[in-house]
Amino acid sequence: MPRTLTLDLPDLPATHALAARLARLLRPGDAVLLEGPLGAGKSEFARAVLRAAAGDPSLEVPSPTFTLVQSYDLPAGPAHHFDLYRLDGPAGLDELGWDEAREGIVLVEWPERLGGERPEGALTVALEPLADEHARRARLTGWDARIEALAA
Repeated sequence: MPRTLTLDLPDLPATHALAARLARLLRPGDAVLLEGPLGAGKSEFARAVLRAAAGDPSLEVPSPTFTLVQSYDLPAGPAHHFDLYRLDGPAGLDELGWDEAREGIVLVEWPERLGGERPEGALTVALEPLADEHARRARLTGWDARIEALAA
């Protein structure tokens, strides 16, 4: 059974701090699966991870809602941010370069659309909005050897 870590993030700085801790741990072959309802903060979290991983807080990180994937050259290697909301299932992944992207780092919003292509060993970050507009609960599952580094 994969390990799970639950963190309450009271505001955007707390969310960005978690994203920065995650960014420091990323390496080629990693998959981060971002789950949660619309408005839970998946895109905000992915944006913060990519900016921290790039070491550039002003990095332009558009949402891949319409392009479905955005790619970045990071110090740790290539990274690909997928938003699969408009995908019906895994059939369209080939056109998006999924297999090639998996050689780098992938961040995936709406990972339930991956079906059988869901990567083993991925870190799942399930975000749940709380009462305050910028507060959320993050439930992280996976990465047994590295998950404790995300608690700090």
